[in-house]
Amino acid sequence: MNAARWPRERPDTARLLHVEPRRERFTDTIASELPQLLREGDLLVMNDAATLPGSLTGRTGAGAPIELRLLSHEPDDTWTAVLFGAGDWRRRTEDRPPPPELPVGARLEVGGLTARVVEVLPPSPRLLRVAFDLSGAALWQALYTAGRPVQYAYTAGPLALWHVQTLYAARPWAAEMPSAGLPLTASVLLRMKARGVRWASLTHAAGLSSTGDAALDAVLPRPERSDIPERTVALVEETRAKGGRVVAVGTTVVRALEGRATQHGALVPGEAVTDLLLGPGYVPRVVHGLLTGVHDPGSSHHALLQAFAPLPLLQRAAAHAEGAGYLGHEFGDTCLVLDSDS
Repeated sequence: MNAARWPRERPDTARLLHVEPRRERFTDTIASELPQLLREGDLLVMNDAATLPGSLTGRTGAGAPIELRLLSHEPDDTWTAVLFGAGDWRRRTEDRPPPPELPVGARLEVGGLTARVVEVLPPSPRLLRVAFDLSGAALWQALYTAGRPVQYAYTAGPLALWHVQTLYAARPWAAEMPSAGLPLTASVLLRMKARGVRWASLTHAAGLSSTGDAALDAVLPRPERSDIPERTVALVEETRAKGGRVVAVGTTVVRALEGRATQHGALVPGEAVTDLLLGPGYVPRVVHGLLTGVHDPGSSHHALLQAFAPLPLLQRAAAHAEGAGYLGHEFGDTCLVLDSDS
């Protein structure tokens, strides 16, 4: 499927493929029509994580050019990150030369910051835990001064940080944008409210989608942190009790809600880390459907959709989307997997 190469001026003009699992059918519409596909009493749950300026270029202590892509900020104030060799986003990740292997204690000079390797993590010597020489507000100021958003070679030009934020972005937790929420413009949300559709939020640390390292890509997504507010838990419980539908905006929201419910037997508020991998055979406990991007068969995101719809239907929908010219990746078209009569 062809990739969208640049953000739309109006994200709600994206094409939308509505997949209905029980009826085993799909129909074409556009994202601005999303309010008409939901009904009074439904609840939309969004990931309000802002996208980090997580791409930092620099050199190793020995002078080798590298790029460090931040993956997650850990509770002990270290960062999990992926190391790349020479080059930048203009070259496909799988074509980038490997970086030098660094031992614990090695120093990196990136974006005007000094980082020290405190741990090399499995399954790849490129997966590191690093500590910066600054902390708190000083570190965040340095990151926002020197860092850039992570991007890939299919994009048409350098992205600004504002290009990769949703309308409702809040805390900077996401390595890559929770892009399923892009079509939720102010107009779309206001029309949903008028129809009696409510929305709630959580914060989930969306990780990297690709590293170019086969061993590392094979274990994506890695365990990810989420913070679910008490209000969101209450709204989910109330919606389900009244027969409404809980619709996740993005696979990160599905992972956060279902991971928490699997860990505790019920949805509970607060911060936690989930390693739940959803896919065929998983029966959702919380979520009835989801709004997501258009994903190619074989990707981890497409495998997750099999928890909501049978594979043959998803394959037919993907073939239709490709033949009809739908665009993929974060600035591409969108898909709603939700039964109209559920």
